Amino acid sequence: MKASNLVSLGDISTEDLWEILDTARNLKLEHLAGVRHDMLAGKTLAMVFQHPSLRTRVSFETGTWQLGGHAIYLGPSDIKLGQRETTEDIALNLSRYVDGIMARVFEHRTVAELAEHASIPVINGLCDTYHPCQGLADLLTVLEKKRTFEGLTLTFIGDGNNVAHSLINGCAKVGTAFRIACPEGFEPNGEIVAAARDLGASVEVFHDPREAATGADVLYTDVWVSMGQEATSKQNAFEGFTIDEALLSVADKDAIILHCLPAHYDEEITYAASRSPGSAIFDQAENRLHAQKAVMALLMG
Repeated sequence: MKASNLVSLGDISTEDLWEILDTARNLKLEHLAGVRHDMLAGKTLAMVFQHPSLRTRVSFETGTWQLGGHAIYLGPSDIKLGQRETTEDIALNLSRYVDGIMARVFEHRTVAELAEHASIPVINGLCDTYHPCQGLADLLTVLEKKRTFEGLTLTFIGDGNNVAHSLINGCAKVGTAFRIACPEGFEPNGEIVAAARDLGASVEVFHDPREAATGADVLYTDVWVSMGQEATSKQNAFEGFTIDEALLSVADKDAIILHCLPAHYDEEITYAASRSPGSAIFDQAENRLHAQKAVMALLMG
């Protein structure tokens, strides 16, 4: 892997992306076969969190241990990133103590600043603009279920948020068409869309979820209101943008359903749709572990 950090999927090459996916598949198969790995033996990952997490913390901490390493949890009150001391100084200090930094932060500029000043690999565990680790897990899940990316259409129903941005980046590199259905005013970042189109990617923005879902091979959704956002006005804007049985009926008959979780049932997705035969939501959640292990093995190993 040529990249020294994972800040966004848009920053890494197609070759690096495929190396991560191939490594994740191999690590997963070997783990399920009982093979023990030691790529991170003697290595430590600092996990910096500005807000709570289930999947990010557990998957990174477990993944580090499964690779023979050790993870340190640094919660919101432990270092007060950018408040108690500068982000630059935190990056420089951690570089003297540990072998890698995973940061789950509010603003993209924070993780970008960590990567700028750290002399060790920095992994973006989530920020307001991107969620690359989730995007890798999503692509790994699609590849497992569909065996290819070519000729597929992934439709995202919901806000043009950090998850949507990482999916746009990832789909552009693997050759999968991307559609998003969102209310007016909630479209993904125009620069991110333009950059993907410059790579020759198909990125379409719809305001009718049924139109966007028609014939889709993958239907994906996320919570309408992300952590820290104002709930009521946004929920009202997204009425009708729910993955339910009616929406599933217009997608491809073998479509898979994805959700990065946590789910608010009967808002962005119905419980019945989340448990339908095409649902791969919990395979997708598991693949956070394997995708992130691949990133750590390649960057820190």
